[in-house]
Amino acid sequence: MNATSEKRIALVSVHGDPAIEIGQEEAGGQNVYVRQVGEALAKLGWQVDMFSRKVSADQETIVQHSSHCRTIRLTAGPVEFVPRDNGFKYLPEFVEELLKFQVENKITYPIVHTNYWLSSWVGMQLKTIQRSKLVHTYHSLGAVKYRAIDTIPPIATKRLEVEKQVLEIAERIVATSPQEKQHMRSLVSKKGNIDIIPCGTDIQNFGSVDRQAARAKLGIDPEAKVILYVGRFDPRKGIETLVRAVQQSKLRESQKLHLIIGGGSTPGNSDGIERDRIEAIVNELGMSDFTTLPGRLSQTILPNYYAAADVCVVPSHYEPFGLVAIEAMASGTPVVASDVGGLQFTVVSEQTGLLVPPQNVPAFTNAIDRILMNPEWRDELGKAGRKRVTEKFSWEGVASQLNKLYTQLLAKPVAQPLVKPLVKPLVKSVEQPLAQPTKKPALLS
Repeated sequence: MNATSEKRIALVSVHGDPAIEIGQEEAGGQNVYVRQVGEALAKLGWQVDMFSRKVSADQETIVQHSSHCRTIRLTAGPVEFVPRDNGFKYLPEFVEELLKFQVENKITYPIVHTNYWLSSWVGMQLKTIQRSKLVHTYHSLGAVKYRAIDTIPPIATKRLEVEKQVLEIAERIVATSPQEKQHMRSLVSKKGNIDIIPCGTDIQNFGSVDRQAARAKLGIDPEAKVILYVGRFDPRKGIETLVRAVQQSKLRESQKLHLIIGGGSTPGNSDGIERDRIEAIVNELGMSDFTTLPGRLSQTILPNYYAAADVCVVPSHYEPFGLVAIEAMASGTPVVASDVGGLQFTVVSEQTGLLVPPQNVPAFTNAIDRILMNPEWRDELGKAGRKRVTEKFSWEGVASQLNKLYTQLLAKPVAQPLVKPLVKPLVKSVEQPLAQPTKKPALLS
């Protein structure tokens, strides 16, 4: 291994393109995480290549973010958008194209950091084929997700199998919160090595504008009580809970309420269908006169929306971390969030915001009203939130912890992989399991 390769890393995010505009379908916290981690690691001297799947002929194959950080889009399957639950069958071609890229560019990645379960399958192949050290971040656990939805997709058994395998054979798993680590141990496997390294946020960008200046820029009434949601349109994000909670607010008649539901959608796709459903509920409840859906919020304008809000609501049914919460807190805006997953770690109830039971409309109404009715307390919560994020959740701090982890792993001898490769040397089929298939979980039976 030459000197330059020792500081070279592949960040793999098959379905979460780090170069794509945030807010598009299936483009959210994972995309932000990979992009920000990649750029921060590059500043620490790493040569960072971020691999994703090309979904449009109009996309550039390589996007150069800085001299040491780039996104590389590989062609695997049709060059079109594919929902994540349908993407597994294209992973062999993804691995094949990544291996070809290395050969053509005389590169071998000594360490691979994968993101989401699809990417972990790719990482396990690279670990087996070329002895790359494997680090994995789940971003979402199937064992948790499938308990929160009514319809279990056909890919569920394979996902749970792969998630267990990567926990047990990766050099290190990065959990973004203590709650996520607990879920891994209780629901996935007792084996494997787990470190807790949180997600981060841009503490210079968020928090750079005050409330009134932000409202002036966005054309929002200075006296309005502004409630903000930012995120994808997905039933699991709990937007309906928020809408119904605001409809029951004690301040609805006496105050100038302004509900903003920010997020992009594509007509006809799942996010577009959910957006239409939410808008229909808004109209049905007679809330259209004080509710706006501004669409996709670019990273340039997003800090103004956070700053303009009196409260940011994160009503998700489950969140492994909750990036929106720390973006809002970095902006000095208190958060009302579901008392689940990583939100229990990022939001300190009664100090930086309030945690309430998920899908509990009265509880969300009460929490939102408590903050809106007490501006002085709102400001106290906001200041405490900003302080917490500055101390614990900067991207620079996250990258520093990852840099230390990668350096430690590279100093250790390469272990023999616990699975046999599915490629000789390239993957040909995904029908054969990586190892002995795990027993079908009770929650799927």
